[in-house]
Amino acid sequence: MDFDYLVFIGRFEPFHNGHAAVARHALARARKLIFLVGSADTPRTTKNPWTVAERAVMIQAALPDVGERIVIRPLRDRLYNEALWVADVQRTVAEAIKADGGDTTARVGLVGMDKDASSYYLREFPQWPLVDVRHVETLSATELRCYLFEANQVDSHGALMLIRGNVPGPVYDMLDAFRRNSPAFRQLVAEHEFIKTYRAAWADAPYAPTFVTTDAVVVHSGHVLLVRRRAEPGKGLWALPGGFVGQHEAIFDACLRELREETRLKVPAPVLRGSLKGQQVFDHPDRSQRGRTITHAFHFDFPVGDLPPVKGGDDADKARWIPVSEALEMGTQLFEDHLHILEFFLGRG
Repeated sequence: MDFDYLVFIGRFEPFHNGHAAVARHALARARKLIFLVGSADTPRTTKNPWTVAERAVMIQAALPDVGERIVIRPLRDRLYNEALWVADVQRTVAEAIKADGGDTTARVGLVGMDKDASSYYLREFPQWPLVDVRHVETLSATELRCYLFEANQVDSHGALMLIRGNVPGPVYDMLDAFRRNSPAFRQLVAEHEFIKTYRAAWADAPYAPTFVTTDAVVVHSGHVLLVRRRAEPGKGLWALPGGFVGQHEAIFDACLRELREETRLKVPAPVLRGSLKGQQVFDHPDRSQRGRTITHAFHFDFPVGDLPPVKGGDDADKARWIPVSEALEMGTQLFEDHLHILEFFLGRG
């Protein structure tokens, strides 16, 4: 064995034959393989349909003969703090090795396919030798999710055959059961259709569109103001009050308008302006499944006082003041990158 541990970082949405081939190659080179399952602590979306626990079952079911040679740990995204993400990887690997009885002398490496710009993270750990695995011909996870969400609407037999041919047998059984029996799957199909239609509406534009939105981070007496989304995408998820900027309004004015429309907050505009504590642009290319969407977030802070009454309106079916400590633990219930935005302004990001 060249290594005591190899580290395999990925989302595995779903775990397909290409992932399995990398894992088999790694297990031929290392005593144990540590899977870091990314996008942990996020809600179900068309991009991340399965929980870490469900993906762990996929991995274990696809590699039934390796026993205790695989270690699986969750890994959170850090969209706006790459250094923190790198630290998370280093800490998680160290903790996994320690829990396995290893120590700082263990020979550790990184395994993956350095195929394109999305593989940049493989070069962020120079202390770990890279085992660069040759690409295995298989449909991408994105294509497999698309076939799964459309299996009941197009040639279901053909779509399911394509999925079956590109994932390990036990994983296919899980995906098929998810498609047949899970209420969450029906919600994901509705979201998939919404996003597909949304993007098609802009397909004939001479240039790929960039959308501009705004979000309000209103903190009052240790609580943050959130709304529950009424419609797709993210129907039923909690979000910061906000929306698209109108053609004839300034971004800050759009923020105040959306805040009033979605929460019925009656704090006068001059008071809101006076309580503005900070602002930031959040522009991760993958922050929204609708397309390239850049949001300008404004942080309003009221340190003390009674919480003003709020009520859902417009695109929100409910508005609520939520304790900051609780909001920061709502990763699986928060829309898009709104947890990351909260963490940025509240000191944890």
